[in-house]
Amino acid sequence: MENPWKTLSIQEVYDNRWIKITHREVLTPAGTPGIYGVVHFKNIAIGIVPVDEQGYTWLVGQYRYTLDQYTWEIPEGGCPLGTDPLETAKRELKEETGIQASEWIQIIDFHTSNSVTDEYGIAYLAKGLSYGEAEPEETESLQLKRVPLQEAIDMVLRGEITDALSMMALMKVHISFSS
Repeated sequence: MENPWKTLSIQEVYDNRWIKITHREVLTPAGTPGIYGVVHFKNIAIGIVPVDEQGYTWLVGQYRYTLDQYTWEIPEGGCPLGTDPLETAKRELKEETGIQASEWIQIIDFHTSNSVTDEYGIAYLAKGLSYGEAEPEETESLQLKRVPLQEAIDMVLRGEITDALSMMALMKVHISFSS
């Protein structure tokens, strides 16, 4: 389908190593003048749901500056554009939890908020787990929690996990892979 929007001008408003924000003057599909703000992400969002043989998974707890609150999430990270998402997933899982996996299944592709961002993400199910020491980045102060997969699902349903990537990935694993 042909794009009904016409871009008249693009002005860069902000740029850092993670995002770029642009202000755009546009013609809407109705042909009327309008504006659009676009947040361009410079990384692919990566999420991992590690599940062991007993049906447990690991959650990562951390204080999220943008929300001004503590959250529980699946292990996550950013994959620089042009890099292999699976290799990034393996690195992030090891960094945040110390876990390595012998089996990886890509479970979902998604766009987080396509009305204002172009953020794209991929989530994986990791199985065949082995354990070592976590190696978090200096900007991360993380807690790990091993919980039954069903408890993580219940945390989503109770509104205790609100991170979109975590919610999507956990529910996809629950619907597609639970017996």
